[in-house]
Amino acid sequence: MKVTVLGAGAIGGWLAAGFAAGGAEVAVLARGASLAALRDRGLVLRDGETGRTFPVLASDDPAALPPADLLLLGLKGHDLPGALPMIRALLAPGTVVLSAQNGVPWFFLQGFGGPLDGSTLDSIDPGGALAAAMPVGRVLAAVVHAGATVEAPGVIRLKTANALPVGDPSGRHAAVLGQVVQTLRAGGVPASATPAIRDEIWRKLWGNSNMNPLSALCRATLSEMLDEPGVRGLAEAMMAEMDGLGQLIGLAPLGSIAARMEVTRRIGAFRTSMLQDLEAGRRLELGPILGALLEMAGRLGHPAPVMRGVHGLVALLERSRG
Repeated sequence: MKVTVLGAGAIGGWLAAGFAAGGAEVAVLARGASLAALRDRGLVLRDGETGRTFPVLASDDPAALPPADLLLLGLKGHDLPGALPMIRALLAPGTVVLSAQNGVPWFFLQGFGGPLDGSTLDSIDPGGALAAAMPVGRVLAAVVHAGATVEAPGVIRLKTANALPVGDPSGRHAAVLGQVVQTLRAGGVPASATPAIRDEIWRKLWGNSNMNPLSALCRATLSEMLDEPGVRGLAEAMMAEMDGLGQLIGLAPLGSIAARMEVTRRIGAFRTSMLQDLEAGRRLELGPILGALLEMAGRLGHPAPVMRGVHGLVALLERSRG
């Protein structure tokens, strides 16, 4: 299997290493210091006291990379529209796309059924350009339950790796899905195939859509927020609003909020990706993680005052940072 990676940061780099360790031919589109490091010494994955180095083909020119069987998108969801010219350049006629983004992905409502079937959301896919270039029929999706950081250009530190459900939302790529899961598992990534990938995406977002933006507002870890009754109450109200929205679009109820909060508490003093982006001066993933939910709610007339209020506060925070 030939895999090209766009966005070999913390998660994309971890998955790229997993594909390489599992026997795939891996190419990376990179630039600057990352490109130099990948060419000089390869992709380095560190896990605990151990480290492995994987040779990869790296270039800043899409035309210099071989046609890929699989294009792994390791970029964050709000960076995909700006990267669309590069994505188009990397797509060969038979290339399947593997999405590994947080939040609502661009293809989520394509072929979904229900009142929003086929809709595109401007908060994640302005004008439907991503959906036109990468329709659901050529997409696989992964839901990441792992923590990793970039220690240096081309060097990834894996902290936790709990699960990686991978699914085929259109049902057209069973063979490719099986090959992806087999290769990743051979490379040490805890991947598994799931027939209900949208449910997995929605369930992860049930926690991310509140804890991520609240952490940016509070500058606090998960455990610190859960220990503050007022913040926990906001999170629970947001979860109830999202669960109601999910049922409106055709998803099953998500279950006990209290039980999900206990799962979050076991993660401990974790700094969310949005808090890390805030501290590093990077743009926040507000559209995929919360804006898309509000866009759906608005189209269906679903009241979501707490989600809307928190979204507004984070949007103001983002604008104040320039």
